[in-house]
Amino acid sequence: MNDESVQELASKEGVDQPFSAESLKKLCLEEGADDVGFVNIDREAISFERNDLLTAYPKTQTIISIIKTMNRENIQSPIRYVANNEFHHMSHHIEEISRRIILKLNQRGIRGVRTSMGFPMDADRWPGKIWYVSHKVMAVQAGIGLMGIHRNVIHPKFGNFILLDSILIDTPVDRYDQPLQENPCFECRLCISACPVGAVREEGLDFTACATHNYREFMGGFQDWVEQVVSSKSVKSYRSKVHDRETVSFWQSLSFGANYKAAYCMAVCPAGEDIIHHYHADKKAYVQEIVKPLREKEEPVYVNKGTRAESIAKRNKYKELRYAHFHMRPRSVAQFLMGIKLVFDPLKGKGVEVTIHFEFTGKEKVSATVTISKGRLEVHDGLIGKANLRAKVDSETWVAFLNGERSLFRAIITRKLRIKGNPIHLMRFQNSLAI
Repeated sequence: MNDESVQELASKEGVDQPFSAESLKKLCLEEGADDVGFVNIDREAISFERNDLLTAYPKTQTIISIIKTMNRENIQSPIRYVANNEFHHMSHHIEEISRRIILKLNQRGIRGVRTSMGFPMDADRWPGKIWYVSHKVMAVQAGIGLMGIHRNVIHPKFGNFILLDSILIDTPVDRYDQPLQENPCFECRLCISACPVGAVREEGLDFTACATHNYREFMGGFQDWVEQVVSSKSVKSYRSKVHDRETVSFWQSLSFGANYKAAYCMAVCPAGEDIIHHYHADKKAYVQEIVKPLREKEEPVYVNKGTRAESIAKRNKYKELRYAHFHMRPRSVAQFLMGIKLVFDPLKGKGVEVTIHFEFTGKEKVSATVTISKGRLEVHDGLIGKANLRAKVDSETWVAFLNGERSLFRAIITRKLRIKGNPIHLMRFQNSLAI
């Protein structure tokens, strides 16, 4: 952005007044963003994100959401390092755009921070929410796009072949954007058919299935690999668990950047003005050229044993089933209550109908109701309805039990855990989780 554009941004209003959204958008586009929108910090729809936003930058008044398009042919390639190269290159590119935008704003006395597009994140908060700015939430609120079935943001023109970033600034603007009224996702369900582990479902994303496979070489998947190394008594023992090509793949992830194993849901998505005509012109050809090569790619697929993901992966003769354990060991009751919604497996929970009242004592005094019914798990604050089982437990004892550091039997005999009702309900609850 040239000096005249900066002056134009400043001249719209006085120093103490909101800045021009029109001029701010112009600045962002000139610095390389492909689209931009603005969200005010006090918007009710982002209330659940506000504490993290203000932790990242306490003076936040406006969230600038920007996007950058990727080359979709790279993302669609069955050669996944070609897709990964595009992800990594463009993530650095959009972060550089954000950096230039904030530096231009600094020239006008507007302060703020640009956050990571993806990694690095705050690993100290693992296995909880390790990011402070939810770029998808901000993009939706900024009117840039809406979530598709696959939980990717779809832009009306560019489709889901975009990367997102956010900038937090200390200045209000004179006009904020609102979410789109019409979702570009037309529910073709190609994302459901393409996912090798069935993580994409109409009723919502199966987080554990996606994380176990796609994130095999970082976060919880990396923990699993490290524990395989440590638990191996010899080189022969290690090689019986991990193929040589897997070891090399881990090395490549550590050396060159995380190797995403999937993103097939993004690759096959035909939504967006720039893409949709290719799909409507010849749907059969679209499937043959884009969907089929991904479905028939011979590759290892990582799943937790006994889960829905395993049953789906077994149906595809082109996929080599590899068992893994995506670790999410909670460090608090809050992380436990958030995490169980993500790790519930509908296959393991099939036929389970139970309501459990949890009353946590000690360090974390929390009451919650967990229900499993008709293949869905829900968590509610407080003790609601009639319970099949009531569990009153010391919060630190419960976390230690979940992490395998304390036995359930010992917790009961030491009166750290008191159960009212049939203990089998607790076992059914635990067995319904993909962990």
